Amino acid sequence: MIDCDIHNEVSSIEQLMPYLADHWQDYIRESAFVGPHANDYPRGAPTSARPGSLPPQGGQAGGTLRLVREQALDPWDTEVGILNCSYRVQSVKQEDLAADLATAANRWQIEEWLEPEPRLRGSLVAPSQTPARAAEEIRRFGDHPQFVQVVLPVRSYIPYGNRFYDPLYAAAVEKDLVVGINFGGAPGHPPTPVGWPSTYLEEYAGMAQVFQSQVISIIAEGVFDRFPELRIALIEGGFGWMPSLMWRLDKEWKGLRSNTPWVRRPPSDYIRERMRLTVQPVGAPHDPRFILQTIEQMESDSMLMFATDYPHWHYDDDDEAWPFTLPEPLNANIWSETARSFYRL
Repeated sequence: MIDCDIHNEVSSIEQLMPYLADHWQDYIRESAFVGPHANDYPRGAPTSARPGSLPPQGGQAGGTLRLVREQALDPWDTEVGILNCSYRVQSVKQEDLAADLATAANRWQIEEWLEPEPRLRGSLVAPSQTPARAAEEIRRFGDHPQFVQVVLPVRSYIPYGNRFYDPLYAAAVEKDLVVGINFGGAPGHPPTPVGWPSTYLEEYAGMAQVFQSQVISIIAEGVFDRFPELRIALIEGGFGWMPSLMWRLDKEWKGLRSNTPWVRRPPSDYIRERMRLTVQPVGAPHDPRFILQTIEQMESDSMLMFATDYPHWHYDDDDEAWPFTLPEPLNANIWSETARSFYRL
């Protein structure tokens, strides 16, 4: 089993102090800066932390390697677990501080997560609001054998299809890393097309719309035509919405293809070849017949990758994480083989 979404979280800015230059340590102490302010997983929200995942000494759920081993790796006999650190440096407006916080978070991941636990693979934190600096970060750590991905929040400063992000994509392709787009982010814009929501339920359920917007942008603005080797994983956004989006994109592309001449093939072709989705939160009926129909509508048996999304609370028992027995090779692909191929494991 390969788990494509395990969160390792920075519980406090103090954890990164040993990895920061002296002047930043002084700045943090003098300014009372506490770190990025994304708050994607509010501590009091039931979905944010499964029972028992909060460290007894305090801190964030997913904040200790011991609990990740005990609750995410060992119970599943996990072969490989891919970490997604939700340290949203993109919300830090001071460009140099954001870049150095990313470097500190990545050094922290190496020393305190990847080196002690060979089953883990890491996702690089990168200041994507300044793509040239993000590219430097990718090239700095991209050759480390346990980093397999660059993680970006799905909520972004501008849509990810824009050429603004090309330096980041170029570096990811150069280092043969997946670009993972993960739930959350705090770019300063509302998370809905019509303004700010008033409840967390609206923001949480509506994040699937943000994923769809990014897919449309990436396809329509020609990212895969500029970077034909780029691979993108959509993490923690569900997958039930993908078939209808593929149909809609293909239909409108046929009528408006003169508007985007650089998109040389039907959008669904690019999605099947270059994008993968994690299964949690499943967000679909529990009847396996309907799950199978959804997968068949994507016309691919190699687009979904298993994930627990640890420590977030989407199910009560491990048997409920993916309670479907599907035909082979689809079943094996979801549990491990699609991820093995996509991440070059």
